[in-house]
Amino acid sequence: MTLRVYNTLSGKKEEFHPLSPPKVGIYACGVTVYDYCHIGHARAAVAFDVIARYLRFSGYDVTYVRNYTDIDDKIINRSNEQGVDWKDLARTFIEAHDTDMGALGVQRADVEPRATDYIDQIIGIVKTLEEKGVAYEVDGDVYFEVEKFDGYGKLSKRNIEEMQAGARIDVDERKRNPIDFALWKSSKQGEPAWDSPWGKGRPGWHIECSAMSAAILGQPLDIHGGGKDLIFPHHENEIAQSEAAGDREFVRYWMHNGFVNIDSEKMSKSLGNFFTIREVLEKYRPEVVRFFLLSTHYRSPLDFSDRALTEAETRYERFMNLFARAARAEPQDRDLTEKERASTSVLTGEIETHFRAAMDDDFNTAAAIGHLFTALGPLNAILDSADAEGRGVAAGWKKEVDAFFRKVGGVIGFFEGGIADGEAWFSAGVGGDGTLEKARAMALERVEARKNKDWAKADELRDEIGELGYAVQDTPQGPVLIPLKDA
Repeated sequence: MTLRVYNTLSGKKEEFHPLSPPKVGIYACGVTVYDYCHIGHARAAVAFDVIARYLRFSGYDVTYVRNYTDIDDKIINRSNEQGVDWKDLARTFIEAHDTDMGALGVQRADVEPRATDYIDQIIGIVKTLEEKGVAYEVDGDVYFEVEKFDGYGKLSKRNIEEMQAGARIDVDERKRNPIDFALWKSSKQGEPAWDSPWGKGRPGWHIECSAMSAAILGQPLDIHGGGKDLIFPHHENEIAQSEAAGDREFVRYWMHNGFVNIDSEKMSKSLGNFFTIREVLEKYRPEVVRFFLLSTHYRSPLDFSDRALTEAETRYERFMNLFARAARAEPQDRDLTEKERASTSVLTGEIETHFRAAMDDDFNTAAAIGHLFTALGPLNAILDSADAEGRGVAAGWKKEVDAFFRKVGGVIGFFEGGIADGEAWFSAGVGGDGTLEKARAMALERVEARKNKDWAKADELRDEIGELGYAVQDTPQGPVLIPLKDA
């Protein structure tokens, strides 16, 4: 199946054809480093992390760029509020960003530029725009003249007349048009500033990404994106200034992840309804948070709640239960049985095929993970038979199961440790001292009691399993053990 990508510009899915295959350049807008990252930032970072991972998995030579905006009004205001140097503030929150994203399994980008390292390139683009007559200077500020760029609004599907009508009355009267935007800002007393043809100043927000992306990846870019909130005005303005300066297409495929919502309202710092990554990780393991973020298609809205994260944890632990059982199963030096071979053939055949097809359909991690769940039944059945018969499993079976989950784990960013992840998951809590095996044996005994309609025995076994730190959940594929929170 050919990879298809939803292009925000066209409003539809398109076959993915990079400019110079197998090379692919990706530029994802990073954060403005004035505070700790919230879970909305995490969603964007995890989404583009998986996009880069899957493209590499599919054989592309990827250069992934994710920037830091390290000079901005918010940074200047926060540094003044706290009485710290703006450089120190930016450095602190860049380090915090890297720590938090690393905890969520987000790989470092190939290039992580900072806006302040590209001042010369920024000034060069602004000069070009001014020479072409699409930018103008007023008292040391330089603005892009929107009406001189045909197609402004093509990404956000807005038209200039509507934007002008909706412009605020208290706009800068020096601008020729209320919707013109700043390319270069003259500095105020005490603000950071760089020398320029228009006097001391600093770059506007939008021009930073145009300069960094072009300097590192060239123009046009294969993929550019970020959160849905960046479509307008940030990405719309990037298109205008980049295409006006370069006289060519800026981006081939625009990709945007959906919002994280709380009570049907977008999570954001401006609304004050956000949770930092650090706050969330105080309650939930990083793997669970990443699993939660990828259990919904990246373009769809994601409803954040404790209930949703708890449900994600329960679902994730179904894999960890399987992995722990498989890791502890005694490996036997023999050929695979017919059932063992059939179960691994399902993994590398049907399940992997469906997994790839889901990822080829605009990186649909929700569907891809759903296909992985279908592996649990056949694999648990092999372990159930081994338990019931008092024997181990073929060493080759364990090796193939481990290799499969490591393989898909490299794409989605969990399961990367293979079946050993199960041991690691439980080693710090219940199940690290043999109780998992005891609980599993009791769960199988409870199945027999229920078959025989010995409800009293079944209830007794359920309570004993609870004392070992597990709840038992009956499924068509057999019992599933869920670790209890307070065990």
